[in-house]
Amino acid sequence: MEIFIRVAELASFTKAAESLGLPKGSISSAVQNLESHLGSRLLHRTTRKVVLTQDGEVFYERCKDVLADMDELESMFQAGGHNIHGRIRVDLPLALSRDFVVPHLPEFIMQHPGIRIELSSTDRKVDLIAEGFDCVIRVGNLTESGLIARNMGRLSMINCASPAYIARYGMPGSIHDLQKHYLVNYAQTLGSGNAAWEWLDGKDVRSIKMPSLITVNNSDAYSQACLAGLGIIQVPLAGAKRYHCFRRNDRDNA
Repeated sequence: MEIFIRVAELASFTKAAESLGLPKGSISSAVQNLESHLGSRLLHRTTRKVVLTQDGEVFYERCKDVLADMDELESMFQAGGHNIHGRIRVDLPLALSRDFVVPHLPEFIMQHPGIRIELSSTDRKVDLIAEGFDCVIRVGNLTESGLIARNMGRLSMINCASPAYIARYGMPGSIHDLQKHYLVNYAQTLGSGNAAWEWLDGKDVRSIKMPSLITVNNSDAYSQACLAGLGIIQVPLAGAKRYHCFRRNDRDNA
């Protein structure tokens, strides 16, 4: 059932095999055996893609419920999590991976020696289903989606500029002064948006547009552009401790 679900979600035997780390032939055989056992065709196969039949759609929905119940049932009898085993594929932002997660992985693996981790560190928005990820960690406001999300905590944010930038443009003393300054623009897709400064006004997050000299699409380039004097940035305090920054005001951001 797990193999069938992955094939259905990825619409491809090849992609399902890659995401599960299994030979393509075993994926195809497993689905064929399942169809033979049920006495019904679950998938329409073409040279370009795989789509669910009407029976396949019904079986797909029931499979997800059954597997979720099985996982819950098994977890009831696992003592202290030591019996947890298998592979987990995770994606998270580059800076979060470098500064928070990877340094703590040795301790995690010692506690759960049966776990094998596939860790993707990228700042782009991945497709969990199409790319075979079990979960992702993201920072920011939650957008509408059909995915299950859980708040894992809050990060203290800090505003940073390099000494060279402050020497050239001065230290902003208020929100209004920012119109005379430059913000390093961060955008997952280049050309998709303008730079905006965010701050907390009570409980509300407000923003104003700012000019920028450079737009980047990853966190390392974002920090390096700041160090090069190309503009002001807003980053998690924990990550900014790696650099020497001028500090103006901190805020908590979900």
